[in-house]
This record gives sequence, C-alpha cells and structure tokens, in this order.
Amino acid sequence: MSTYVQAGWRQPGRPLASSLAAALREAVLDGRVRVGDRLPSERRLAAELGVSRGTVVAALSRLREEGWLVTGHGSGSRVRLPRNLGERYAPLSVDGRDSLLDLRRAVPAAPREIVTGAVTRALARSAGLLLESGEPGAGLPELRELIARRHTAEGTATRPEQILVTSGARAALAMLVTHLGPRRTVVESPAFFDTLATLRRFGVRTVPARVTAEGWDGDQLATAFRESAGGAALLTPDFQNPTGALMAPRVRREVAELAARHGVTVIVDETLRDLDLRDRPVPEPRIGRAVTIGSMSKTVWGGLRVGWIRGSAALIRELLLDPVSGLYVPPPMEQLVACEIFPLMDGLLAQRRSELRRQRDHLASRLGENDAWSFSLPPGGLALWLRLDGVSGETLAGRAATAGLSLLPGSAFSPDGTLTGWLRVPYTAPVETLDRVVEHLEPALRP
Repeated sequence: MSTYVQAGWRQPGRPLASSLAAALREAVLDGRVRVGDRLPSERRLAAELGVSRGTVVAALSRLREEGWLVTGHGSGSRVRLPRNLGERYAPLSVDGRDSLLDLRRAVPAAPREIVTGAVTRALARSAGLLLESGEPGAGLPELRELIARRHTAEGTATRPEQILVTSGARAALAMLVTHLGPRRTVVESPAFFDTLATLRRFGVRTVPARVTAEGWDGDQLATAFRESAGGAALLTPDFQNPTGALMAPRVRREVAELAARHGVTVIVDETLRDLDLRDRPVPEPRIGRAVTIGSMSKTVWGGLRVGWIRGSAALIRELLLDPVSGLYVPPPMEQLVACEIFPLMDGLLAQRRSELRRQRDHLASRLGENDAWSFSLPPGGLALWLRLDGVSGETLAGRAATAGLSLLPGSAFSPDGTLTGWLRVPYTAPVETLDRVVEHLEPALRP
C-alpha cells in the first residue's frame, strides 16, 4: 500500500494522521488506489509507512467518518467514494487541494451516480446506434425530441426539426456567428468572458448595453439595437452572468419589438435558465422569435459536451448545409448518454438548486458583514457580483491571488475595458470552502 502514497506525503506543521489521510484521499482520486480495493492491516500499513500504528488508526478513522472507507466485521476496510462527492455541485479542484482556491470558473462536477448509470444504460442499448454510420447530422432523433418536448412544456411550442444538437454552448454560438456573419452585435455589459472572446475571435464588433442586478438599461438597449441594425444581439435574460439579473417580461417584449424594428437576430443564451433559485421556480416567457442556445454544462457536467440550438426549421436546415457543421456536433454515444439523463433532470435540478441556494445565502451572509463592497442577492445563477468601494477589481483579485484565491475582476466581463470597480465571487463551492474564500478575501482589502 505504501507504494500508492507519494513521496513527501508528510506535511510540515500538520499532524501525521491528517497528512496520511490526505495522502490516501489523493491516491484514491488519482486512481492509484481503486474504489473497492481492500486495505492492508493497520499493523502492516504502519510498518510500510514508518509510522506508529496509532497514526494509521487515526488516519483510517478519519477517512471512515468522511465516507472514504467501509469496514466489515472480519473483512477489513475497503475503499469507496463518499456519497456527497457524487452529489455536490462544485468540482473538488475549487477546494484548494493544491493550496489554491480557484473560483475563476463557476462550473459543476458531474452527478456521479446519475452519469455513470446513464453511461451503463446507454451502452446496453447502443447496438442499433453502432450499426449506423455515426456521421454527424442534426443530432439523434431521440435527443432532439426530448429537447423539443422540454421547450414545449415551458410554453414554447417546438418540433424536433427546430433543434440542432451541438457540442456545447460555445459550439452553438460559433456556428451561429459563422452562419449569420453579423458585423455588429449587441452585447450586455458585463457579459460572460467566453462569449466576448468568441465574438472577438470572429471579428465581430460589439455594441454594449448596460445591465445591473436590477435589470437592463432600456435606453442603452434601444441605442444598441439601432446601431446594430441588420446584425445580431446576444443576451442572457435568465440569471445573467455575472450579475444574476432576471429580465422582466416587459423588457423581453421590448427586446422583441426592437429586434423586429431594426432587423436584428436575437440569440439568447439559456445555459443558466434552469438555475432558478427563487422559492417557487417558474420558467419565464421567452423573447419572441429569438434563437436560443442551451447546454447541460451548468446543470449536469461540462465534460458531457451536449448543447443545442433552438430556432426555426429553416434556420436549422441552413446551418446543416454548412460543410463544417459536423465539427460542432457531439459524438452519438454522448448524445445517447444525454438521452438517459434528460428524464432525470427535474430531480437533479431540485438538488442542484437547493445546494446552490444554501451556498448563495451563506456567502451573502458572510460578505454582507463587510461594508467594503455591496451587492444584490441574485434570484438565480452562480455568482455574486460585488461593487467594490475604494479598491479596483484588478487590485483586489491580484492581492487575493497572492494569498491563494483566484477570482476574476469585473474588467474580465467588460466588452470595452470598463467595470474596473467590480468583482465576481461564485457561490458554487461548499460552505466550508466559501468560508475560506471570505477569509482570504477580506485581508486582501488591506495593502
């Protein structure tokens, strides 16, 4: 067993039992110790590692309490993964296992049991799929049907031929930008940094319209749509990233009117639409005639590269005529796995929402104790958007990074280099990690 514990596992200033427990956790997560493996006896482990038996007993007791081991009478201890690892939203990497708390990306870990079960079921019924060519198209008919049905249930009547499956939301956006070729595109300020990077990559000129936690600036929207006549608008009306704002139905109608008046194609990013943290989540009405982009990246797992475009059947046919469209479509087996997950989405979303709501409220409570920043509690999404007082986002993020906490300043979300007095702090991590985030962040306020 000692061969599975990497050299240098003893951590200066930390009790040997704690260091050993951490080293064994790492060995499991790295695959050097397999789930289900039986551990050697405590006496043998102590001898191989050069520590006392008491140290081994204490380390294994801690792992047993945390759910990493199960011990049967007379059968020794076997390795397992704690149940909460397969249920929590945040990836383990945000916990600072390598001494760095990294919250630059607000993304989930996979719901392990749901995904592994879906993979097993998909493989069991893959015979017919494997007898086909596997060539890319608009997506598996079954998956297109499931996505269309979900849109229809939310009040937007949709047929499967109006769905094009893509390898994630970024692939969907790249496909639409390539096809539409807008010279100018309305964007929100702030906006998701990956969205801005994609538009810049394609040489699209962005026309910003201000959005805050309280909503969208109507005058700036009207001006931006007028300046982008004949182009496109890329909006996130449902729990906008990073502000968490939810667009009012009245503003959605105004956007649809502006789009019709100026010949603008509205592209709506719905990747956060299901992360509604209100007490009674109810899907908001969609913007009329908008093309929508969806994804499983924020609700299920970014490693499952499945997204989609919902538009008119004519638009979907035009997109498929592009000879490079196949580059943006996920492999059919991944789509089949997604088919197995879709029927479980309501239960998974309830769990995700409950966890995120608890973490949002905890972080807001902790940060609300300091008047160095202000924020509004978002009704959904993944982060708090902090307005800083007396320090720039770049400065605060830089100081925090020196202390081991990585966050993105407001300027990373700006289409024009502004928003220097803001900072995004995701609440995707467990409450214990969020406490450490605050403990790193508050001292960074001081030079």
